[in-house]
Amino acid sequence: MNERICDFCKSKESHKNPLITGNNVCICKNCIIASYNLLFGTENHLEETKTDQEMDLKVIPPKELKAILDDYVIGQEKAKKVFSVAVYNHYKRILQKPKEGETEISKSNILLIGPTGSGKTLMAQTLARALNIPIAICDATSLTEAGYVGEDVENILTRLLQEANGDIERAEKGIIFIDEIDKISRLSENRSITRDVSGEGVQQALLKIIEGSVVNIPPKGGRKHPNQDFIQINTKDILFICGGAFDGLNEIIERRIGGNVLGFHHQKNAKTESKNLLDEVEPDDLVSFGLIPELIGRLHMIATLDEITKEAMITILQKPKNALTKQYQKLLGVDGVDLQFTEDGIEEIASIAVDFNNTKEDIGARRLQSVLEELLSDVSFEAHGEPVTLVVD
Repeated sequence: MNERICDFCKSKESHKNPLITGNNVCICKNCIIASYNLLFGTENHLEETKTDQEMDLKVIPPKELKAILDDYVIGQEKAKKVFSVAVYNHYKRILQKPKEGETEISKSNILLIGPTGSGKTLMAQTLARALNIPIAICDATSLTEAGYVGEDVENILTRLLQEANGDIERAEKGIIFIDEIDKISRLSENRSITRDVSGEGVQQALLKIIEGSVVNIPPKGGRKHPNQDFIQINTKDILFICGGAFDGLNEIIERRIGGNVLGFHHQKNAKTESKNLLDEVEPDDLVSFGLIPELIGRLHMIATLDEITKEAMITILQKPKNALTKQYQKLLGVDGVDLQFTEDGIEEIASIAVDFNNTKEDIGARRLQSVLEELLSDVSFEAHGEPVTLVVD
């Protein structure tokens, strides 16, 4: 039996989102609700539907959230604590709706700053999976403001709705992760004038969505046009997480705290000798980098991540639940290959990855997979079901 889908938002039929069929056209419950709200307002319906959704939402204490992150993200202890507290506070705020006259808790979005491959995206994906909420991940460099060639900012909401299988209420409590946010700064180098102007425009376009507003989005994505039907998404309870490497931010921080003063007898400020200069970041540093103050003001929590060391890569290869060595052992095990790694083999893989990052483009822990792919490609090609033991030393 073929799965039925809504002809308007293309979501699959489910127990929580049934379809109504007539004249060879299907429409889902969520599209009916959205149409009703668009025509008559939300007062008559929202309370009933949100109660059911709030009951499904998991709110896990920060210590438990960090323990979940520890299973997948190696190191980054400070960032994981800040991230866990921010996520916990956000969803606690959603469930504890203030009554009339009570103090209203404002929304807190998150900015993750750290090198490529240090675990920013993985942290967001892991907690979204633990909380059973949809997450949409997009690259800021693909977004454009209205009038430019590219993807409209509102399309990230369409993507979130698709991840929620068309369930509007579930999408309105999801997570949007915007990566490479540093690449749309006003002052970033090596970009054309058009991209620079559009980059600042994208920052401006993101303000309203991140802060919380009702946004009309095309059901299937793409550009808006006047005769198109729209779905309304309220972003006030969507958690926005922005991430970026912010190459060059170290130098800005160092200049601010006095680490770049000239002189024969000058001693560097103690703060500049800290393990990670990014820990000293302040909003003014981000403004100097090229983010507009209004956007920084909407990213209330800042967590910084450390560069991945060789020791961390050795641990990443073995310890996490999704460790790469475990993945390849399972993958090749299907073809009858008993894949084993010795300690010196693991160390050599980590050393090769570090050397690659130092001499070529640094992509952090992601380099480990490319090293293993190259190492095991011939084995994957030759393996055909005959039992064999392979030791990587």
